[in-house]
Amino acid sequence: MDKNFVQSRIYTIVVSCGTAIATSTHVALKLKEILPERGFQIHTIQCRVSEVPDYADQADLVVTTAQVPYDLNIPVINGLPFLTGVGIKEVIEEIIVKLSAGEKNQ
Repeated sequence: MDKNFVQSRIYTIVVSCGTAIATSTHVALKLKEILPERGFQIHTIQCRVSEVPDYADQADLVVTTAQVPYDLNIPVINGLPFLTGVGIKEVIEEIIVKLSAGEKNQ
């Protein structure tokens, strides 16, 4: 991966939870803390799960703490590890792989 290319692009991540208040805020803050350390500039959009389809066309992927019952053209990542701390390294690696690959399919 060309690190300069990755850093020159700003990736958009939709962060969703049930109410778009506390949980999505926590996850968004963690993403903004961790991903820049790995060379990724990001912009987050926080929303309720029911709003995910409204923002999906603007985003590179979705990180959610709730089930997203929609078929989307971007990857959907389980964000619960950001709350529990269990499996956080693996979910960060999954996000990096998806962003690096530019995948638009799950």
